[in-house]
Formats: sequence, C-alpha cells, structure tokens
Amino acid sequence: MPTKLSVNVNKVATLRNQRDGDVPSVLGMCRAALDAGAHGITVHPRPDERHIRAGDCDAIAERFADGTFTGEFNIEGNPLDFGGGHLMPILRRLKPTQATLVPDDPAQSTSDHGWDVVAHLETLKPIVAELKALGCRVSLFLDPDPAMARRVPATGADRIELYTEGYAKAFAAGGDAVERSLGAFAATAEAARDVGLGVNAGHDLNLDNLGAFVAGVPGVDEVSIGHALVADALSMGMDAAVRAYLRRL
Repeated sequence: MPTKLSVNVNKVATLRNQRDGDVPSVLGMCRAALDAGAHGITVHPRPDERHIRAGDCDAIAERFADGTFTGEFNIEGNPLDFGGGHLMPILRRLKPTQATLVPDDPAQSTSDHGWDVVAHLETLKPIVAELKALGCRVSLFLDPDPAMARRVPATGADRIELYTEGYAKAFAAGGDAVERSLGAFAATAEAARDVGLGVNAGHDLNLDNLGAFVAGVPGVDEVSIGHALVADALSMGMDAAVRAYLRRL
C-alpha cells in the first residue's frame, strides 16, 4: 500500500493567530487538503496554544464525526505536559483516530527527540492502555534506534513515528551521510515491523527529500508533514501542494 499523507495544519494556525479573526481558516485548509487527496489531518496542540488551540481540535473532530471531513484525525503531543493537564483531556474528549505521543517540553519550539522507552515504560503503559480503550491507535515518537523500537510493544503502542530531522539534515549535507542515515531509519523500521508495529514518520520532510526517504525506508505506513507543506502551499496553493506531496509518495 502507498504511504499515506497526513497534513499537519499547525502552521496555518500560527499565521491565523497573528491577527484577530479566522484568516487563514484552519478548517478551510483542512478541507482543501483532504479534498486534494490527503489521507488525514494532524494537529499538535501545545499548552500555550501558540498555534493549534483546543477549540480547533474540537472543530476538526466535529467535522470528522459528522462526515464533512473524510479520513483520519491524528492528535500529537506530550501526555505528560503539566501532569497531563492539557493534552490528555483533549484526547479523552475527542477520541481521535490516532494519538501520537511525543516527549517534547511545553517550552520547545518544536519536537527534537524521541522517547526513551526503557526509562518511561511504566509511565507510558497506563497512558497507552487508556488511549486504546478510547479507540485510539497509539504511536510513539522514536529516534532511529532498532533496539528502542523492539522495546515499544511492552508499552502496548501500535506504531512508532520515526523522528526524521536527522535524515533531513543528512539529505541536505549530501554524500555518504544520506545512505548512512537511511540505513539507520530502515533498520529501525524493520525492527518495528518484526515486532508487529506499524511505522509512521515525520519532521522536516519536504518535496526534495521525501521521495528518497520512502524509497529507502520501505513499508512506511504514514508520513505527517506540516511546516514544509504549508510553506509550499503559500506559493502553490494547498491543493497543488498536497498533490505534489502525494506524487512523491
């Protein structure tokens, strides 16, 4: 099966939040992405609501629930933020298709590392169990580390999401760095599949590096792309940008 594309609309909300009102419309951009063929929508609500807000999550979930939007809804974030006081209530209320758990600090500008599954195993197990009981597929953000991937089933999670910033930097550098990076990601994806996990990927993927990544790391179920895709949409339009990313996949 082709790798699915989930469009992260956080940066649409970032631009909107610079002014009062609803321009650009987060819901409108979600609709445009899905109409262009995207398989889902991703949001990463942070406690300071500097981009996606809890109200946006509610509004997007409502459109999926009533059939206005068709596809998957992925909500990502840190279930431990402020003692779980921000993300977990959203997940409990909305029960998205997928919950992607990311170990970022509330003050970070963006995610920058995956879970240490060994260190956080006993913390993650009850969270994953609760989310699965709600009907969510659960994915854990992970660095390219086959040994760590093999530990993930102990948490009860269904998938990993490969944190791909390292690959993006290697691709930009060129040369042997690209093949070494792809090898590490491919080995981690293989280890995950060997223990029954699905494989997602995301972070700094773009039109230049995406094709080589999915060719070099076979069997990726889904990529989540936001910053680069929204930036491309500023010049290309959301419809054309989504179609361009789908062609790469």
